[in-house]
Amino acid sequence: MTGTLTWQLLRDLKISELTEAGDAWHEVSGRSASDRARVDRAMSAKLRETEESESAEAALGRLRRLSRNFQYVHTECGLVRTALNGLAGDIAEPQNQLKQALADAAALNFSVHEDGAVSYPAVEVEDVTGAKRDASGGKAQGSYRLPLEPPGLGSPGQQSLHPGYPRLKQANPNAEKAQDVADRIARAVRSAREIDARYAKTLNALKAEKGLDVTAATLKDVARDTADVRSTAGMHLAEEVPEDKSPAERKKWWEGLADEQRQEYLKIAPDLIGDLDGIPAVTRDEANRTYLPVLMDDLARQGGDEAKTKLDALRMIQGKLSEPSHPPMFLLGIGDEGNGRAIVSYGNPDTSKHVSAYVPGLGTKLDGDFVKGTMKRAQDTAIAAQDVDPSSASIIWLGYDAPQSADVMVRGDAQRGAPAYNEFMAGLSATNANEDPHVTAIGHSYGSLTVGTAAKESGGIPGVDDVILLGSPGVDAQKATELGVGREHVFVGAADNDPVTHLPTKPETALGWAMGSALGGPLSGPVGIEVGRDLFDVGNDDVYFGKDPASKAFGAQRFEVGDGPRMVFEAGKFDAHSQYFDPELDEVSVDNIATIVGGRPEDIVREKHR
Repeated sequence: MTGTLTWQLLRDLKISELTEAGDAWHEVSGRSASDRARVDRAMSAKLRETEESESAEAALGRLRRLSRNFQYVHTECGLVRTALNGLAGDIAEPQNQLKQALADAAALNFSVHEDGAVSYPAVEVEDVTGAKRDASGGKAQGSYRLPLEPPGLGSPGQQSLHPGYPRLKQANPNAEKAQDVADRIARAVRSAREIDARYAKTLNALKAEKGLDVTAATLKDVARDTADVRSTAGMHLAEEVPEDKSPAERKKWWEGLADEQRQEYLKIAPDLIGDLDGIPAVTRDEANRTYLPVLMDDLARQGGDEAKTKLDALRMIQGKLSEPSHPPMFLLGIGDEGNGRAIVSYGNPDTSKHVSAYVPGLGTKLDGDFVKGTMKRAQDTAIAAQDVDPSSASIIWLGYDAPQSADVMVRGDAQRGAPAYNEFMAGLSATNANEDPHVTAIGHSYGSLTVGTAAKESGGIPGVDDVILLGSPGVDAQKATELGVGREHVFVGAADNDPVTHLPTKPETALGWAMGSALGGPLSGPVGIEVGRDLFDVGNDDVYFGKDPASKAFGAQRFEVGDGPRMVFEAGKFDAHSQYFDPELDEVSVDNIATIVGGRPEDIVREKHR
């Protein structure tokens, strides 16, 4: 809308024209998405499979640029559509209020003037003596809320009802009704003008950067536009995002939305949809890819070392998303809360028959090491599992704050992370299309305590068939049967040279830490604890968080892993703790993990209990 919005323009506004315009923009957005998919899945994929040359690489570079351009058009046109639909939804309310006020004026035989003032006719009223008198008509102005003119004093020639007091004029009862109508007209127009100005500003900002390439500045423009449209149009959707519902209820809610409503949520609330357990993986991936540049822009504005660490990691993730991946990547969650959040699946967890979700442990956070190392563990697991059964997917779940230092010796992070992990796993169960998917929970290091804590919650880990514990300091349990899947479905990998799997009980730990502190330097921390245990010949089945999962007393199925290199006391290194997922350093461990994840646990290579 242009110019000053009057009540006449508001009355005559055809809201359907706004939604029809939105549909046209949606059509362009949809065509751009289809064109991008054609470039990625047909042209680029075919060229990559059939050609290996410098010219082919150059062509692939141009196709990648074309794909990004189609993605940009898809997003921006979708934002225009969402803004127009938001405008239509928001302005419908003041229009309805205006039409009701006009209908009331007509029923009362009032006249509405061009400026919104309302005239009312004279009427005959009775005074206190019962005499009939005329109350004059008038005009009510709704632009300002001025009090009605108080009843006037009678003229000097009039006789009062009582000696010494003048006769009071009788007020016209239509005056108050007319004022109410005028006020309602004014309120409707003021509200519509505010809505119009807000959307005009947002729509005017939806302009493409010049040039044919999607640059960093273009991505910032997308992030800015998405935030603006969300701020402007976010309230018009009929349903609220059901953050407080169960994953199954969220799935039902999402499936019940019309396609255009789903598209609007993806455009204006990608962070909420992308992090919502129970929403399909493909949808979460699309939402998080949309939200990623927004989050990166927020972190860039925050500044500081911590924000820069997360920002650098997200840039690395964005780079990986822009390149082909085997298996394909799905970004199921990102966030900057705490030490950072990232949930990545290699393979589609909704279509795969076999799905694993790996919880990392000590020192894990959203940084470069996470992207280069921890994410690769999930990818390597997926690749190996697909050799067992092609219908396999593997997830890295950094949905909690893993301990970063000596706080590894307390249960708090695991207790806070367990409910979030269980909700995520319930989401996997809700969205998986297979009748009876095989799901494996994997916990490494302190992450095994988080998995164990989740397994001991009421109902256990939703949908999980098997549990794998790697490099575990204990899972706060004395028996494998406490994990809710049966002892035959709890699997343990513990390298002999991994000191974390030998962590002593709390009294012994206090002694070890004290010894390490006294000796100082490389003997502090877990190394000092291990030295203390060796010196005092501690040989029981207990570790820091309960019974040793690799022990016979615990009762799990122990599978073979490499011993790993012995600890290097001088450097404080214990690499054996970090190689369970590495096919180059511990092939037997990787094969056993893949065999379990791929649904053939009976084929593992077993190892004797401790």
